[in-house]
Order: sequence, then structure tokens, then C-alpha cells
Amino acid sequence: MASDHEQPGLSSFGKVGKSSGEIGAEHEPLINGIHSSENYSASAAIFPFLFPALGGLLYGYDIGSTSCATISIESASLSGMSWYDLSSVEIGLITSGSLYGALIGSVLAFNIADFLGRRRELITAAIMYLVGALVTAFAPDLVVMVIGRLVYGIGIGLAMHAAPMYIAETAPSQIRGLLISLKEFFIVLGMVAGYGIGSLLVETVAGWRYMYGASTPLAVIMAIGMWWLPASPRWLLLCAIQGKGDMQELRETAICCLCRLRGQSIGDSASEQVDEILTELSYVGEEKEATLGEVFHGKCLKALIIGAGLVLFQQITGQPSVLYYAASIFQSAGFSAASDATRVSILLGLLKLIMTGAAVVVVDRLGRRPLLLGGVSGMVVSLFLLGSYYLFLDDVPAIAVAALLLYVGCYQLSFGPIGWLMISEVFPLRHRGRGLSIAVLVNFGANALVTFAFSPLEAWLGAGIVFYVFGVIAMLSLLFIFFIVPETKGLTLEEIEAKCL
Repeated sequence: MASDHEQPGLSSFGKVGKSSGEIGAEHEPLINGIHSSENYSASAAIFPFLFPALGGLLYGYDIGSTSCATISIESASLSGMSWYDLSSVEIGLITSGSLYGALIGSVLAFNIADFLGRRRELITAAIMYLVGALVTAFAPDLVVMVIGRLVYGIGIGLAMHAAPMYIAETAPSQIRGLLISLKEFFIVLGMVAGYGIGSLLVETVAGWRYMYGASTPLAVIMAIGMWWLPASPRWLLLCAIQGKGDMQELRETAICCLCRLRGQSIGDSASEQVDEILTELSYVGEEKEATLGEVFHGKCLKALIIGAGLVLFQQITGQPSVLYYAASIFQSAGFSAASDATRVSILLGLLKLIMTGAAVVVVDRLGRRPLLLGGVSGMVVSLFLLGSYYLFLDDVPAIAVAALLLYVGCYQLSFGPIGWLMISEVFPLRHRGRGLSIAVLVNFGANALVTFAFSPLEAWLGAGIVFYVFGVIAMLSLLFIFFIVPETKGLTLEEIEAKCL
């Protein structure tokens, strides 16, 4: 698609082509909030969301199934292998292997995202999911198993980078928040499925192999689905205005892709919408190809502070500790049987599913900031309650149960879906690939850090103090949200860039 010929002018597609300071008022659709109605067919919007969202479901499934698989692997009678006697470090490699793979995937995404495009990156992610699951399921020894976990994790890193971008760039602005938040719903749905399948197989000989192998059909469906879907029209138009192909040809391709994405309801307005996007991209200065240095300057730096800050606080307020150690936490709480622990994990997953669903329903009505401020406030209360239980109120277990449920519910109303939604919205288009890859890298890096540090910190400080520390961090995140995070409800991606950055 790349081309060395000179970029054609944009005069025929909106009579723009100057910097924002040289545009007349009649060509300022972003400032005035004037843009054509995005007509769309609900049935046509399903698949452009569904197939990318399978990447999130497979990520969630890995979290849930691994929680159960480690119990199966360590069992002398149920592991079905001779190398079951693993050290805590080796179990840690299995548990966190996909997480470290996701870090690798995020670094790869930084370099290849804008070259591949969103669609081909998701196809690559699906292939990594498939290969990783098969290698893990059929692993003859620990080394091969860890390699399989790393490969699967690379798929997670690529999918969690490209899926929010593809959905954000192809979804109508009226339902963009709903669809991207629904991707978080799919992550939680995957967790519940992982816990559920794991609980059924945890007492089966070599059950861990079936747990990991069960994800392969979805990986195949995701790959085929993304192959069938069109490319992101906004990515095609970015290539066009940056001179990476023939302007007219890329414009016509973008119109065809937009028609497929919106269905018959778009009528004859596809051409008008494409020209409007071209006008707006030129208005906000997207003609130049992004350089590495620009990611840390100007609008992109502000977007990076917003996006990376949100996903950092999303992780360092304690959430990974609950997710990755769910089964063992419930075992220590008195559910001694492996099957008991995994079944309680399912109930916790169902609560997450319900609360995420509630966030999905109201995010485009209430907005992003109210959900973040309200949900994180509830997290602060719950974390201090949990800390108080372990320090002073250990004879009142109902407090711990209520606080845990409050924490999980409030997280899924706020950081869970809104964090991924915001990082998909705030980055300027030509910086979106690299900016979002940095945000995803921060997300998985903080996840790995908290996952690794939780047990040592608990042993050193005690659970009560650790929860108090998480509570203080959650209070700091409230200040960050109140003073830094903008409201993006109802704005197109181009309007967000013009008005919020």
C-alpha cells in the first residue's frame, strides 16, 4: 500500500489542506460540533464488534482457565504427567507466561501496528492464540509449555492493542462507548467461561490440557471473521492523506468499507462521511507521518498521560491480585476443595459480568467521568474496609465479604470497561497505533508488577496494610480522574482530538 509518489491535494474532498490556524470558520466542523448523521444498521454493526471482541474473550478465558489449570498441573494423581512436582517459580512461569507474552506483544505492536493496520494485526493475534493454545495443550515438558504460554500471550498483547482501535474506528459515535465497553464484558465473560470449564475439568486426569485446548475453536473463528471483515476506513484514509497510496483509490476503498460496516441504512451518505473524515483529519494536522519523538510531545503526550494514567491506576489499585489468585484466595478463606474454590470464582465472575453489563448500558448516557468517579469512590471505601477487617475486625467476616463484592462491582463499573474505552478514544489517529501500544504496555507491565509483588508484600506487611496502600492509591486515582480525564461522551474521534487534547 505504501507509495513514493507525491500526495495528492485534498481540495476535491473538502477544500482543506492547511493547518488548523489557517482554516476558515466554514471548515471547522469539529469546533462547531457539526457533522453528518451516522446512519447505521444494528445488524451490520454486530460483526465488526464481535470478531475483534473475541480477542478479549480469549484473554479473559486465559485468566479463568489458568486459575484452575495450575491446581490440575500440581496434582500427582490428576496432572497426567511425570513432571508435576513443580517449584513455585515454575508454577509462576506457567501462571504469568501469557502476561509476559502480552508485554512482548505490546512492544511488537508499537513497531508494526501502523504498517499492518488494525484488521491484519487482529488476524495475527488470532493465529498467535491458536498456536499458543495448541503448543500449551500438547506440551511434552515444562519448557515447551512455557513457550506456548508466551506465544498465547503475544496474541493477547496484539489483540488488546488492535481490538479497541478497530472497534473505536469502525463504530458509529452514538454507540462507540457501548461497544468498546462491551469488549470488557467479553473479557469478563471469558473469565467466567474459564472458571466454569476449569471447574468441570479440574478433577479430570490431564484436565489442564483440555482447559487450554478448549480455546482453539474461538481462535479459528476470530481469524476467519477478521479475514472477512473490511479494513478500518479511518486507517485507510490516514494512509491516503499521508501519501501511502493513491488518494482516489484509497478513498473509494474506504467508502466501500464504510458501506459494509454500516449496512444499507447508510444510503448515499457514505461518500459524504468519508469526505468529512478526510476534512477533519486534515484540520487536526494528520498529513505528516508520526515520528517516535512526537508520541511524547503535544497532543499525544496529553493523550498518553490520560490513557496510560488510567490503565496504570486500573492495575495498581489491586485488581490483578484478585484475578490471578482467585482460586487460592478462596481456598485460604475456607473453601479447601479445589472444586469449591473454582465454583466460588465462578460466582465472583458472574458478579463482574452483571456490573460490567450495567456499565455498558449507561456509559453513553451518563458519560465516562461519572462512572469513573463513582466507581473508584466505591473502590476506596471497599479497600479501607478490607484493610480494617484484616487489622481490627477479623471476627466479622461479613465485612470482608461485603467489601470484596463492593470492590469487584465498583471496579467493573469504572476502571474495568472505561479504562479500555478511554485509551481507544483519546489518541490522535496518526499516533493511535504507537500511543495505544504504550498504554497497553503500561497496563500489562503494571499487571505483572502487582501480580508478582502481591504475595511478598502480603508476607512482609500483612494483608491489612497492603489493602490500605491500595486504598491510598485509589484516592490518588480519584484526583487524577477529576483533574485530568476529559469527558468524551457523544464526540467523534476527530472531535475528541480537536476539543479534548
